[in-house]
Amino acid sequence: MSDLIGDTAVVHPSPALRPFITQYAGYRVSGLPSGVHFGLPSSGIDLIISLGGPIEVMKMPNLTQQPSVLAALVSGLQVRPAMVRQEDNAFGLHVFIKPLGVRAILGVASAEIAALVLNLSDVWGNRAEELLEMLLRADSWHQRFAILDRAFASRIDSSNAQPEISWAWEQLAKSHGSVRVQQLADEIGYSRRHFSERFRDVIGVAPKLAARVFRFERACRLIADHRLSLAHVAMRCGYYDQAHLTREWFALAGCSPRAWVTRDLPFLQDYELGGSDNEWYDCESDKR
Repeated sequence: MSDLIGDTAVVHPSPALRPFITQYAGYRVSGLPSGVHFGLPSSGIDLIISLGGPIEVMKMPNLTQQPSVLAALVSGLQVRPAMVRQEDNAFGLHVFIKPLGVRAILGVASAEIAALVLNLSDVWGNRAEELLEMLLRADSWHQRFAILDRAFASRIDSSNAQPEISWAWEQLAKSHGSVRVQQLADEIGYSRRHFSERFRDVIGVAPKLAARVFRFERACRLIADHRLSLAHVAMRCGYYDQAHLTREWFALAGCSPRAWVTRDLPFLQDYELGGSDNEWYDCESDKR
């Protein structure tokens, strides 16, 4: 049983931003175990803004990057975990950006930040510091989410639409990564090679890697929500067998599924887990 104390707020962005951003989450939590938190690969681009102490990334998913201390980090699509120093309390905001919304919101292509963890200031320059200052002055989740809405709405650029890749991404999401890459290519009318190249150019990873992450998210959700056996999870998520699931877990999470259940699951908030069949709910956004 977790001894966490605190509050969270999870909301959708304003309607104009929903094609690009899945949700906002605000968190203020104490009672976390000090040590190392493993940031797992996900199907979204994570923007995490700390309103407490800075975020210390001890080991980057991309081993060519050096460890770093960041006030607000942008994590592109990853296929390896990040190791983050975890203090006993955390206070901040988590913005879940869709890969096809990265250019519209952040002004860079998803492929440009894939496999990287960057400071928001690397992408936004001085605007990042201005945003952080406004968020620090706010005194409720409602105000903080409104600040995010205004900041992102002022940046929207939807001129680079990619309808065929957007459709393929949605098919992968709906099927939790189980639809075949060749089938997607055939439906669009591309060769598999051309489709994979176009997908990687737009999304930042190849469709096969995206499918791996969707399956992994689904497995996390099934374990968290239903405590299914690993053999059952493997079958439901399209792994060959439990051994295949375990190998993928080591690659993507840096540990076995059982170690993840013991180490991370008791301290994860529901909004941090992908792979849900249901849409996220809107909670009271004026909760402090």
